[in-house]
Amino acid sequence: MGSNRPSAPIWSSEDAAVSITQTDLVFRMILCCGEALVDMIPVDLPAGGKAYAPHAGGAVFNTAIALGRLGVETGMVSGVSTDTFGRMLASQLEENGVSTAYLARSGRLTTLALVHIENGGATYSFYDENSAGRSLTFADMPALGDEVSALYFGGISLVAEPAADAYASLLAKERANRVVMIDPNIRPGFISAEHTYRDRLDRMIGQSDIIKVSDEDLDWLIEGEETIEIKAAAMRGRGPAIVVVTKGAEGATAFFGDASVGVAAPVTHVVDTVGAGDTFNAGFLAGLNDKGCLSKDALGSVSDDVIHHALSLGATVAAVTVSRAGANPPWASEINR
Repeated sequence: MGSNRPSAPIWSSEDAAVSITQTDLVFRMILCCGEALVDMIPVDLPAGGKAYAPHAGGAVFNTAIALGRLGVETGMVSGVSTDTFGRMLASQLEENGVSTAYLARSGRLTTLALVHIENGGATYSFYDENSAGRSLTFADMPALGDEVSALYFGGISLVAEPAADAYASLLAKERANRVVMIDPNIRPGFISAEHTYRDRLDRMIGQSDIIKVSDEDLDWLIEGEETIEIKAAAMRGRGPAIVVVTKGAEGATAFFGDASVGVAAPVTHVVDTVGAGDTFNAGFLAGLNDKGCLSKDALGSVSDDVIHHALSLGATVAAVTVSRAGANPPWASEINR
C-alpha cells in the first residue's frame, strides 16, 4: 500500500497527551486482530504486459494502518513472518503509528495475495498454505495489557484454520472486558468448509458488540428476500448492540437500540475500491473513540449523534481511499473531524 506520508509527523504521543487534556477523553488502544499480508498489485510495463508489485496489505492490516493515520492509539495481533515481506509489514505498521508489540513473529513465509482489478473492483488469489499468518495458534496469542480497550476482527483470518480458531478463542477470552467489533468481509470463493466457517462466525458474532457487514455480506449470512432492516434486526438478535450495513455508493446505516441512523456516501471520483471497507471500519471506530464511547456501558446507551458522527467519519475516510489507487487511507490532516 502507498504511504503518502506528510513530510512532518502529524501525530505523536505528545500530541495525544495534549488532545486528552483538551477534550477530557481517554484514548486507549484499539487492537486489530487478523491478517497482515502482501498484495501483489498488477502494474503496466513500459514495453507492454504486466508485472506484480508488492504492497503491504490485508483487510485487518489496512484497518490498523487507517486507525494509526487517524491518530488513534492502535496495535495489531497477527502472525507475521521474519522474511523480507514480513519485515516490510512490521515496518509499515510502525511508520504509520501502529504498535507491533503484539505481533507473533515466525520463520514461516508471508501470505501473498495476487490482486486482479477489473472495472475498478478487486478480486484476489491467495497463496496462504503454512504461512506465518495462517499457522497462528491460540498458544501464540499474547497476553493483553490494560491499555487495550477494544478488539477488531475480520477478513480472511476468520476463515483459514488454525488461525481462525485462534482468533475466535482470543475473542471469547477477552470479550467480557473489551469492546469487540467484527467485519467478516466475506469472500465466498475463499471458503472451503462453509458449515465450519458459518458456525465459527455465528459464535463470534454472538460474542461481539459491533458487527459491520456490506449488504452482500448480510445476504450471504442471512439468506432470503427479506429487507435489510429485517435482516439487520435478526443479526442484532444474535447478540451485537450495533449492526452497521454498508451499501457502497448508497452510504451506510447503523441499527442500534430502537433506532437507526444512516449517512450518504460522499460524492467522489472512484479510482478503485481496494481497502474502502477496511478504512470505513477505522473511521467508525475512530468516531466512537472521539466521543469516548468505546466501552460496553457507553455502547449500551449510545446516542444518535454519536453514531452519526462515527458513520460520517467512516464514510469520509473511505471516500478518500477510493479516490486514489490501492489501500491508501487518509491522514488526520487530510480530513475535517
